[in-house]
Amino acid sequence: MSIFKNNTALFLKGFAMGTANVIPGVSGGTIALITGIFERLINSLKSFNLHTFKLLLKRDFKAFATQTDLQFLAVVLLGVVASIFSVAKLLSYLFENFPIFIWSYFFGLIIASIWLVGKTITKYNATVILFLIMGTAIAASITILSPARENDSFIYLVICGVVAVCSMILPGISGSFVLVLMGNYELVLRSITELNIINLTAVAIGCAIGLPAFSHFLSWLYKKYKDQTIAALTGFILGSLVVIWPWKKSFDSAGQLLEINSFGALLSKGEKVFSYERILPTVDLQFIVAIAIAIIGFFTIYILEKKAAT
Repeated sequence: MSIFKNNTALFLKGFAMGTANVIPGVSGGTIALITGIFERLINSLKSFNLHTFKLLLKRDFKAFATQTDLQFLAVVLLGVVASIFSVAKLLSYLFENFPIFIWSYFFGLIIASIWLVGKTITKYNATVILFLIMGTAIAASITILSPARENDSFIYLVICGVVAVCSMILPGISGSFVLVLMGNYELVLRSITELNIINLTAVAIGCAIGLPAFSHFLSWLYKKYKDQTIAALTGFILGSLVVIWPWKKSFDSAGQLLEINSFGALLSKGEKVFSYERILPTVDLQFIVAIAIAIIGFFTIYILEKKAAT
């Protein structure tokens, strides 16, 4: 594969990761895992240490780039950043106006992801099954927590950045949904669309602190307990289906039903979702369209995985 073609493929994988990271309930780490770049990504991130920092100080840029797999990381992160800034406004509009259809699409994505990630487990035993159940339980239990109130404190935004970036590279745990629980998803999304430099700087600092540290831990787990780690990650992805069930009613802090079914603050009315109730869908034209969109979502991931394998 030519360098241009390879970099284009990496950029698109990063773009897909960034898109996933903007959406509460979907993890960029899941996309990295099914497109075949997860292990290389965490190995690249963990390579930023004292040794590579010394190479940078010595201006040995070639050795620094080699040690950190810098070209790979830069192209993927460029795709992530391009996606976040280009997709944020579109997603805000879609979630306000077509919530059931958008959640249906991502519901299909996640179902495909469970299958594709789970099939990479080489040997099933009692420990692997236990980690699968634990991962599912942890991810599902996170979804029942009530969102905190919005907080634009610089320090709190740094903490949000640390926590969110760790969950963003962890398959099945959505960094955006973590931001919903911390109360700042809408604030961060608004900061991106409005280019609020102070807020974005605070979140970026948190990301810079949390990403290398967490990637070391994740890489160690992946190498030492690969099947158990993949089982737990599969469980995380399975548990996240609870978050993105398309049919739900949303309520504000006073228990009043909100008109638009989405997470976070509703931009048009300044309202915030504090709780939601999952409901069974009515079988009508909307339901049929939603199922069709979910199937499209399933095959999107299936095609991505096939392309990644070639």
